[in-house]
Amino acid sequence: MAIRLTLVPVIATPPSSLFTFTRLHHLASLPSSSYSPSGVLRSTAKRFAFVTKSKSVTTMAAVQEYPGNVKRQLEKLFDASLRSTVPDETGVETEVTASQPGKPGDYQCNNAMGLWSIIKGKKTQFKGPPAVGQALLKNLPASEMVETCSVAGPGFVNVILSSKWMAKSIENMLIDGIETWAPTLPVKRAVVDFSSPNIAKEMHVGHLRSTIIGDTLARMLEYSKVEVLRRNHVGDWGTQFGMLIEYLFEKFPDTESVTETAIGDLQTFYKASKSKFDSDPEFKEKAQKAVVRLQGGDAIYRKAWTKICDISRAEFAKVYQRLRVELEEKGESFYNPYIAKVIEELNSKGLIEESEGARVIFLEGFNIPLMVVKSDGGFNYASTDLTALWYRLNEEKAEWIIYVTDVGQQQHFSMFFKAARKAGWLPESDNTYPRVDHVGFGLVKGEDGKRFRTRSSEVVRLVDLLDEAKTRSKTAFVERGKDKEWTPEELDQTAEAVGYGAVKYADLKNNRSTSYTFNFDQMLSDKGNTAVYLLYAHARICSIIRKSGKDIDDLKKTEKLALDHPEERALGLHLLRFAETVEAACANLLPHVLCEYLYELSERYTTFYSVHQVIGSAEEASRLLLCEATAIVMRKCFHLLGITLFTRYECFHILFFFLIANGSEDLMSFTFKYI
Repeated sequence: MAIRLTLVPVIATPPSSLFTFTRLHHLASLPSSSYSPSGVLRSTAKRFAFVTKSKSVTTMAAVQEYPGNVKRQLEKLFDASLRSTVPDETGVETEVTASQPGKPGDYQCNNAMGLWSIIKGKKTQFKGPPAVGQALLKNLPASEMVETCSVAGPGFVNVILSSKWMAKSIENMLIDGIETWAPTLPVKRAVVDFSSPNIAKEMHVGHLRSTIIGDTLARMLEYSKVEVLRRNHVGDWGTQFGMLIEYLFEKFPDTESVTETAIGDLQTFYKASKSKFDSDPEFKEKAQKAVVRLQGGDAIYRKAWTKICDISRAEFAKVYQRLRVELEEKGESFYNPYIAKVIEELNSKGLIEESEGARVIFLEGFNIPLMVVKSDGGFNYASTDLTALWYRLNEEKAEWIIYVTDVGQQQHFSMFFKAARKAGWLPESDNTYPRVDHVGFGLVKGEDGKRFRTRSSEVVRLVDLLDEAKTRSKTAFVERGKDKEWTPEELDQTAEAVGYGAVKYADLKNNRSTSYTFNFDQMLSDKGNTAVYLLYAHARICSIIRKSGKDIDDLKKTEKLALDHPEERALGLHLLRFAETVEAACANLLPHVLCEYLYELSERYTTFYSVHQVIGSAEEASRLLLCEATAIVMRKCFHLLGITLFTRYECFHILFFFLIANGSEDLMSFTFKYI
């Protein structure tokens, strides 16, 4: 089988890596255990798809299928225990969760109470949930990952992991790479539909949320070995193009000479055409006829439409390049040739009815029908979205289709999802594949608590917001004299990374369904849960490794990691929860879960670092490996969040900036004590 590799520049990776493989088709479908430390494929053994009664085989299956996912490995063990404890209850799923801070154990199996509610009315040897818990513990297969187990309360089975096994698992990641910790999801191909601006309108702050949330979801899915089709469903088809084309003809009779420079601000051009459309009946009539000619395939009108679209795309591309977001455009016009066929299919299934001249689908639970053909015979958002869904299911063979838009569109998506289920395109259950999800997000608000706007009540342009973030970041560096130490290019790139990273993280750390207040001062603060603070934490780790003078790659091969102290073990445990965190963030489509993990990781590292000396200590080699593992996981988190990092040398400079800024001299002295 041929293997296709794609090389792209690295984002948020160690400086020694100039490129990374982002597409590894065929290899990506194999279990991580198929890779040797050198990256050479060892075998193509299939994953275990069932649980046997052999304890040794069950343990091996767990390790093979989920090499970096502790929660999943424990679920495999407890699944075998469940089969032995209650062999007749085949429908019970294991319930393993990470223990809360301050609670006994590292993980907990919570099946006993639920299982007791199922079997208590039947002939059973058990007397209650605690007895069920004891049986689950007794039947748990032997595994090197488990140090001890105990039963507490109404049958909760608390598990303490082996510190030696934890250390070995982290060592394996250091040698085999963070990709071996990627979660395994039940889908192979997904569509993430995000950003989706309208042609001839500028991207605004509302597009920021859709773009960076969608990009992060795509990155997490791609890391989880899912082929992601990143779709930009731009608004490039509709009645507004009639007025735009006619206005273009009026301003530029010779459309061949029309350029981006000639039109100028496309947003202003759009407003001018809309104003004339609303105030000039003759122009309005021309615009309406222009729509008919455009949709009828008139070459002159198609050419003018293409010109407007190309100018818009060029502006969109600049924003995506700045945000380092990749998208493939398949706008409304792409699906237009398929709409009639899809409408006919829906009609043949008896779903479409006439209502006040329009053609609609009546749906249970909604007061209004879903209009798929307007009374004038034209198509609308619903007809286009249904067609796009049909195409993605039947032509692109997607198993999971994710739409990232504001929460205000929730009803629209609920209705057309229900129409698709009524047509038999989707299963009745929301959690069965093929699956669709609407990822709704809240508003970006200003300090006044209202929708974020300029002082003149205009919607904030996305380019202006990014410019301001970069400018503020750059100004802070210049005030510290970094323009004298760095080249203009270094200063520009660093200001961009910090500024854009701060904006992205400030958005992503919030639960996407809620609104948040946009505040540059808070975003660019080096204190608290901000990108700046996290970049500093990563820079500090890099500086420790650099100051040690040790070759970290040699240490990975020759030294051992030990988690003998509580702070070391707590940090190691949090590192090992990375895979299950990414899996939860993917399953629930919640990027803030990853942000919470990253911030807590930095806090766990700070606690470890404040107690234990690294360089010059008896445990220097082990602790340097722990530092490196933390940095690797942080870099992967930054990558998944779309936040750019530079070389360790540049990180070291950024470290000093963050330390000196806002009077952090004490923190600087503290750092020098240990590095």
